[in-house]
Amino acid sequence: MSFTGKVGRPKASSRETLAEAACELFLERGYDATSVADITQRAGVSRSSFFNYFASKSDVLWSGVDERIAQAIRSLNDLHKAATGDAVREVLLLIVRDFEPDPLALALRNAGAMGLDDELVRDTGLRLARLAAAVSRAASAAGVDVIRADILGAAHAAAVLSSLRVWAEHGAGLGTPDAVLRDALATIHHLPWA
Repeated sequence: MSFTGKVGRPKASSRETLAEAACELFLERGYDATSVADITQRAGVSRSSFFNYFASKSDVLWSGVDERIAQAIRSLNDLHKAATGDAVREVLLLIVRDFEPDPLALALRNAGAMGLDDELVRDTGLRLARLAAAVSRAASAAGVDVIRADILGAAHAAAVLSSLRVWAEHGAGLGTPDAVLRDALATIHHLPWA
């Protein structure tokens, strides 16, 4: 068998290997007792490799969802005056569509054991604020008054993040993440968009 190219882990697997190592260590030692050096040592990669993929230890958990939220925000910004409640909900469903269990799902399910309760509250709040602001901007661009737009933004963002949490905590017994989000969005469907 002959090998060509660089020796070492392929780039795609390094990210996954780092996430797996981090989750193992969070379960074994707890979040606060685990350092980036511990994660890189367990994964067998350099510290610089860690920071090629993640800005911080908590980003290991959120990177997959953050990419989906960033795409949703771009899509929401592109709606402009076409931002109806249905259009916004379709964009938000893309955040959870085909979502596979990942480090965040594992962390949400094992928050107590990993010592992540406070960290997840803080990090969820950041994502909630970003997503709520994007929905609010979309509503405002479509002519919704500011207070109603802010309420719509907060409610829709909470539906997304709560759905992910509930799905992760309860497992596949609830169905797919997008089915859970559809149910959550149905509870706020009565909020008037215009």
